[in-house]
Amino acid sequence: MADVRAPDVASGQRTGDGRRRNPVPQSFQTRLTFAFMAVVALTLALVAPVIVIRLDDFFRHQEETNLQERSDATAAILVRAIADSVGDQKAVVWTNPATGASSLSPAVDALLTDAGLLQLVTDEVAQATVKVQFGPATLETDGVMVPDPDPALTYVASMRVPPTSPQKPDPAINPVTSARGRANTRGDWGVVVELSNPYTSRAATLATITGLLLVMAGAAFMVAVLVAAFLAHRFTVPITRLTDASRRLAEGDLGSRVATDELSSGTLELRALSTQFNQMADRLEESVSIIRRDRDRSRDFLADVSHELRTPIAAMRTFVELLQGPAGLDSAARSEFLDSSAVQLDRLDWLAQNLLELSKLDSGLVLLELRPDDVRGTIESAVEQSLASAERKGIGLTVALPSRPLRIRHDPPRIGQVVTNLVGNALKFTERGGSVRVIARAEPDGGARIEVIDTGVGIPAAELPLIFDRFYRGTALNEARSTGSGLGLAIVKSILDMHHGTIAVESRVGRGTRFVVTLPKDPREVDEVEQQAPDPPGATADDAPARALSRPDEPKVDVSSPSGDPAVNHDPAPLSQASDQAETSSTPAPERSSPQR
Repeated sequence: MADVRAPDVASGQRTGDGRRRNPVPQSFQTRLTFAFMAVVALTLALVAPVIVIRLDDFFRHQEETNLQERSDATAAILVRAIADSVGDQKAVVWTNPATGASSLSPAVDALLTDAGLLQLVTDEVAQATVKVQFGPATLETDGVMVPDPDPALTYVASMRVPPTSPQKPDPAINPVTSARGRANTRGDWGVVVELSNPYTSRAATLATITGLLLVMAGAAFMVAVLVAAFLAHRFTVPITRLTDASRRLAEGDLGSRVATDELSSGTLELRALSTQFNQMADRLEESVSIIRRDRDRSRDFLADVSHELRTPIAAMRTFVELLQGPAGLDSAARSEFLDSSAVQLDRLDWLAQNLLELSKLDSGLVLLELRPDDVRGTIESAVEQSLASAERKGIGLTVALPSRPLRIRHDPPRIGQVVTNLVGNALKFTERGGSVRVIARAEPDGGARIEVIDTGVGIPAAELPLIFDRFYRGTALNEARSTGSGLGLAIVKSILDMHHGTIAVESRVGRGTRFVVTLPKDPREVDEVEQQAPDPPGATADDAPARALSRPDEPKVDVSSPSGDPAVNHDPAPLSQASDQAETSSTPAPERSSPQR
């Protein structure tokens, strides 16, 4: 995938209009990398001096401890050597009673200077500059001899042996002192030893460690740069891909998505953002598809309406032109043309009413008035309206209703319109001598099931998915298909969708058609309507229907109380008992029928 990040701009560059460009990198990846590098560099800059200082304190304390031990050893060696050389019977430090001045025994002075005891101890034991002071000692109450050094009795010795690498004099080490006393019959005496400027390797060790820290810090910084670049790339790649998908989506590629296999490589927040983007793109694509489909449907609808209106208008124009000619003088012809014009006007009026009804249903202007009525009365009233038409055509029309109330929440006029349209279609496509049956029964869930079964010409299997489309009238298997508006079943489906109901149809050419309508007990409590599965081969008319249709998500309903008693049930059962009392069509009430001609 191409990198869409803006190139970094170096400091001091200018744009074409002379303005200085922003020296800060514009790429998010570069900024993130620099931020990681700055954090690591700042951390190293703060931590390294602390480490060096802590190591310096550690080594200084260690050298001072060693120097103190050497100071104690130096004092002990000097006291022991002087005591062995002079003995306890001779004075080591003599104090003049008259003047109070102290003096050191010549034997001790010779031992320290001429014999080289002090220099030997300095080079071999102290390994530092040694300052020795003698003086009388006093026994304290805790039994410790505490010397009182006399500055006049001071001896100093420095190292004559050169330090071995990496040692060197270290004046940063604080001087340490040690005091020792010795009892003597001629006067107690003592010595105070001070060591300073010792030979140590502290500075060399600290310099080595500091150099090693610098090397390690440099290596850590380089590793941090690589890690920062890798992490920044890992963080920004999903953003780049999301940007690419957004750009393609803005350019009109509604199928642009962030690949699902790429979501796992990003952080939790980026995965959530990418998922939300894909969901948004799905909804946008779906909305655009719906808009395009509605646009195409509206265009087809207008074309169909224009075609349907053109036929009666053209016929009436022809009749008018003929009446304006010689045919207008013939009373018989004039009467025939006027009758035909009246038929075309009735057709126009009927077509306009159906179009207005369907338009109201589609636009949501129709508000259902749901009542907990007995649906048997609605079905019976609708069938009674078609009895006269069935008698004229010589078709037997019967209705079978359960003997118990079939009470559901529904809009009686609208459900009556559904039954009227289905029965009207059945009568239209059934030959003289055929039959049309309307059966109602209760569903196990408390709903209602209405079946309209005819022995008409049937519908080819290829046309079954199209019969609920507007203006679809099928093939010319029957001359009745060339009549009507092709809107009846579309209106039926819209009304059932608003009730959260379903309609299914099965048909066999030459044997008849069966429409099955299912209505829920209460449309307000329905979340989803499952489509009914097709009938297996050889299923009878009482089996499940071959095709079911879905419904919209939310109907527009208005709940009201029943305005009166049901038409066929003067003692209705309560709504809560309807599902328990409803019976199936195995015990229907006596059928009402019209005589066949």
